[in-house]
Amino acid sequence: MAAPPEKTLKNLSGKWVMNKTLSDDTDRILQMQGVSWFMRRIIAFATVTLTVSEYEKDGYTHIDIEQVASPGGVRSTENRTLDWEYREHTDKVFGDVRGKSRWVKLSNVDDDDFLKKGYDDMEGEHVQSYVESKGGGWTADQVS
Repeated sequence: MAAPPEKTLKNLSGKWVMNKTLSDDTDRILQMQGVSWFMRRIIAFATVTLTVSEYEKDGYTHIDIEQVASPGGVRSTENRTLDWEYREHTDKVFGDVRGKSRWVKLSNVDDDDFLKKGYDDMEGEHVQSYVESKGGGWTADQVS
């Protein structure tokens, strides 16, 4: 997804449509995460739209994301609080997971040089989200 220049990590609110011509194929990673062939086909051919609401509450940044794949109407919601505390969630695509998110400087990203490369802003704060599947055997660590 490409963002207009006025959008930053401190202002993600809005509606975002995935541009598949700018994105990598997701089939293999979804297969590794145990997503069924049928669900992967829906995702592959669907238009994926995210509605994001970013706000401050109780001293923390919150990023609430509603994701819809259409046609098909597959809908999921993620509510992230950037306080690095685990929260449990049941996702319609990924099943039972637990995750945590935070603001982080790249120098403080733990032991994974891959997550620290390729950013225009190497000194500023980024959003790190870490998710573990409860029973699926996979983890995902993302820095934006």
